[in-house]
Amino acid sequence: MTNTEIGFFDKNIIGTANSLTAGLGNAGGGITYFVMPAVYNSLRVQRHMTPHVAWRVSFIVPGILILSVAACLLLFCQDTPTGAWADRNAAIEQNMRAHSMVGVVDVPGDISAEKEHLALRTGSSPFASDSEDTKKDVGPGNGVFADGEAQLTPDQMLDTAKGEVVRAPTMREILRVFLSPQTFVTAACYFCTFGAELSINSILGTYYQANFKLNLQQAGNWAAMFGLLNVVFRPIGGLASDFVYRRTGSVWSKKMLLHGYSIITGGFLVAIGVVNSKNKSTMFGLIAGMAFFLEGSNGVNYSVVPHVHPHANGVISGFTGAAGNFGGIIFAIIFRYLGVHYGKAIWIIGVITIAVNLAVSWIRPIPKGQIGGH
Repeated sequence: MTNTEIGFFDKNIIGTANSLTAGLGNAGGGITYFVMPAVYNSLRVQRHMTPHVAWRVSFIVPGILILSVAACLLLFCQDTPTGAWADRNAAIEQNMRAHSMVGVVDVPGDISAEKEHLALRTGSSPFASDSEDTKKDVGPGNGVFADGEAQLTPDQMLDTAKGEVVRAPTMREILRVFLSPQTFVTAACYFCTFGAELSINSILGTYYQANFKLNLQQAGNWAAMFGLLNVVFRPIGGLASDFVYRRTGSVWSKKMLLHGYSIITGGFLVAIGVVNSKNKSTMFGLIAGMAFFLEGSNGVNYSVVPHVHPHANGVISGFTGAAGNFGGIIFAIIFRYLGVHYGKAIWIIGVITIAVNLAVSWIRPIPKGQIGGH
C-alpha cells in the first residue's frame, strides 16, 4: 500500500513502486529531446515553415499528447487500486477485518461511516488483500501475510492503524508538518537532486553543442540519454532503498543511502564542471555516472517520504516535490547568471548538493515518538 494510505503499497516496497512510476515519468524529459527537434525539423523541411513559426507549432504535439493522456486517466483509471477514493475507508475496513487480531482500535479519520471503532481479530497486518492466492502462512499464531507485505507484530499493527491512516489535516497540522525537521530533510535533498536534474536537462543540449560542435538533432539525441536513463536508474535507487530497509528494519538505513547517493552525485557534478571535457567519451561517461546517482537519489528520497508524518502524506509529498521544482528554478538562475560557463555552474550545483546533504544528515528520519513510525 503506497504512501501508507492503506489502499496502495506497503512501506517495504514503496521505494520500488514510487521510483518505477516516477522514473517512467521523468524519462519523458529524455523523449522530449528526441521528439521536439524531429518535429521542428519536419515542419521546416516538409512544411517549409520559418524557424520562428515551426518552433511554436511544435508545441502543439506535446499539447495533444498531454490532453489525450489526461482524458484516458480520467475516463479509464481508478483513483486507487482498491477503487474510488471516496470508497477508500470501506476498503480499509474490509482489509483490516480480513486479518486476525483481537481488540478494538480507534482509527483517526472516521474509517467507517457507520461505526466509530474497528473490531480486529488476532494476529496479522491490516495491509493485505483478501485474495487467497496471494496469501502465505508465516507460522502458528501469526496469521497470514500477502507476498510483499511487511510482517509486523500485533503492537505495530495497532500503531499503524492509529497513526498511518491518511486524513484531512487541519491548518495547524499542515504547519506542523511544514516546519518539521524531517520534512525539511526530504525537501532539501530533493531540492538538490531533482532541482539539478531539471536545470541540467534544460541546458544539456546547448552544452553539448558548445563543447562538441553538434547540430540541433545530434545534441538533442545525446542529451536525451540523460532523461531516458530514469527508466533504469531511478527504479534502481528505489529497489536499493527497499532492500536495505528489509535487511535492517530501520528508516535510518534509507536515509543514509539517500545522503550517500546525493553526496556522490555532488562529487560527479563537481568533476563534470571542473573537467569540462571536450572529449565525447569522457563527458558522456561522467554524465552517465552522475545520472546513476542523481536519478537514483530521487528514487531513494520518495521511499523515505512515506515514513515521515504518514497521516499527512499528501502534504509532505507535495512539499517535497515542490522543493524539487524550486531547486530547478534556483539552479536555472545560476546557469542564466553564468551564461555560457556551463561547467562552472555545474560544479557550483555540485558543491551546494554536497553541503546541503552534510548539513541535514544528522537529523533523525522520523519524528521522535511518532505512532506508526516503524
